[in-house]
Amino acid sequence: MRIKGFQGTSLLDFPGRVSSLVFSGGCNLSCGFCHNPGLVLDPEQYPDYPLDEFFAELKQRRTFIDGVVISGGEPTLASGLAEFLEQIKALGLQVKLDSNGLRPQVLADLFERKLIDYLAIDLKTSPARYTELHNQPVDVSALVASCRLTMDSAPEYEFRTTCVPGLVTEKELHEMGALIKGAKRWVLQQFIPREAMLGAAPLQGYPATEISSLRTVAESYALLVEERGW
Repeated sequence: MRIKGFQGTSLLDFPGRVSSLVFSGGCNLSCGFCHNPGLVLDPEQYPDYPLDEFFAELKQRRTFIDGVVISGGEPTLASGLAEFLEQIKALGLQVKLDSNGLRPQVLADLFERKLIDYLAIDLKTSPARYTELHNQPVDVSALVASCRLTMDSAPEYEFRTTCVPGLVTEKELHEMGALIKGAKRWVLQQFIPREAMLGAAPLQGYPATEISSLRTVAESYALLVEERGW
């Protein structure tokens, strides 16, 4: 497992817990609205964070943090991920994994080994539009499998959708909702314009006044709908 970034303490990324946050490099999508384009397009521009230093810091912090969040990029692409999580769990810390859900076989193995306490699956747009998120074909059946696996096997989980204008409208929310109907938690995140991926023109996020209609759609599919960033 290669770490491309480390944040010692975070209150935002692991609901209800104080956590540390690490980033892996590389991704199997290239979303134009990605907030970490450097980790996707050229992760080698960032030096690896030494694992011995990382675990030494965790040992010092474990008296006041609850867990570690592994984000990216796409962590399920990382070699040695399971062994990395085993070392974190051995310190008595919980694990939250952020994923785009395109590698269900990896998630299934991590669940079987009881290495994930909380899983966040990013639902980007309707399944039919995933071809717009990458420069190669996207296996949407893998996303479908991960959504079902998450709802059946994750100890705690959330689906989350960044509401990018044009990519996420009420129509797309209905189509995503059909995929996760009955889910425990669906988080709608405000799109915050930052550095654009692949030269995509920056967009503006939805005004707060429009979130109510998006939330109403989501509430017809998930038991709990939350908003972040509005």
